[in-house]
Amino acid sequence: MTSLTKGAPNPVRHPTFAEAFRFWLKLGFISFGGPTGQIAIMHAELVEKKRWISEARFLHALNYCMLLPGPEAQQLATYVGWLLHKTWGGIVAGALFVIPSMFILWALSVVYVTFGAVPWVAAIFYGLKPAVLAIVAAAVIRIGSKALKNEVMWSVAALAFVAIYFFKVPFPIIILAAALTGFVGGKVRRDKFLVIGGHGSSSVAAGATVIDDEAEAAEHTRPTLARAWKVAGTGLALWWMPVAMLALWLGTNHTLVREAIFFSKAAMVTFGGAYAVLPYVAQQAVETHHWLTEAQMLDGLGLAETTPGPLIMVLQFVGFLGGWNQPGALTPLLAATLGAFITTWTTFIPCFLWIFLGAPHIEQLRGNENVTTALSAVTAAVVGVILNLAVWFGLAVLRPQLPLTHERITDWFALAIAVVTFFGMVRWKWDVIPVILGAGVVGLVYKTLL
Repeated sequence: MTSLTKGAPNPVRHPTFAEAFRFWLKLGFISFGGPTGQIAIMHAELVEKKRWISEARFLHALNYCMLLPGPEAQQLATYVGWLLHKTWGGIVAGALFVIPSMFILWALSVVYVTFGAVPWVAAIFYGLKPAVLAIVAAAVIRIGSKALKNEVMWSVAALAFVAIYFFKVPFPIIILAAALTGFVGGKVRRDKFLVIGGHGSSSVAAGATVIDDEAEAAEHTRPTLARAWKVAGTGLALWWMPVAMLALWLGTNHTLVREAIFFSKAAMVTFGGAYAVLPYVAQQAVETHHWLTEAQMLDGLGLAETTPGPLIMVLQFVGFLGGWNQPGALTPLLAATLGAFITTWTTFIPCFLWIFLGAPHIEQLRGNENVTTALSAVTAAVVGVILNLAVWFGLAVLRPQLPLTHERITDWFALAIAVVTFFGMVRWKWDVIPVILGAGVVGLVYKTLL
């Protein structure tokens, strides 16, 4: 694991497991901004700074993760960790992406049910939001410059943006339409659609990477039937064993068991990211199961947005409040803690199963031109989707609505943070960690002085 990538002027050393562990742990604490911000941070760190993975391999993995149910950023981290250090690398990368936010959100949830709203958290996030907006904007430029190589790819990105922003077309339909367009278009105009992967890709021009485009597939990435059965059996056992133990202990009608089953089902249908599934979860949790009120659901979304990790972590808050409000024979805090745990467990364990089961087959398709042209179009569509989220996020951050009149006003202080951060990252290559920490401190100081 310490060999050098050869054949380039700037050889790159394969990271040790300990080095990767430290990076994934750091990522777990700085992964703010929802999937777009998190993917932007990983792209900046893994592709451009550390060069642990090439541009084409990163996009290849990202396109697969975008097709899966569940949080694509966490699954992308799992995929890259698996490529670098096999199964344990994937487990560590995916788990550390979630664990910091899990404990932070649990602590904030305890504070919430004990004392109510937490103003200082909101103040820190007030500074973080415009900085994350700048990170996302920089990512659109970086990824767009690599993926949009010609007028066809620009058109695919533009159509994806228009479809999702103006016509609210569901995300999975956009991705499937882009894949079909790329597959058919590759047969008609191969030169316009074969723009990612293959020989002579952008990563070669930029220097060597640990996981490059032309390296022979590693042994652990080659699919076998025996491995697939082992992964499926282990994953399903880990997924359902805690659910069965809770059912034997508390009975099948207990809130914790019903939460476990509900969020297990949600984990299999949560296509399109957190914002696509939240309306369904909110309706079921509030109106059907009465685990929490609508106001508490909105507060939970705010708390989840103030913590690192996937925005889908709001489901942990739902599980926490469900246990707190309907503890049964347990104490409220114990029921809430177990509710938070089982919700998080059943939400994220399936993500590991999808990656470990499917990624070896996706790796085998890297040299397939039909798949490459389809994924080229998907990548272009993803740029349009990220731009949509950047515009939506930017409007919410820079032009917030007044609570009573719903009139939009310009937040000049947030705009200043976003502009300074954007130019700092694009022109002066500021690192993500100081940007996030600094923006949080600026927000806290500004709100304290008001």
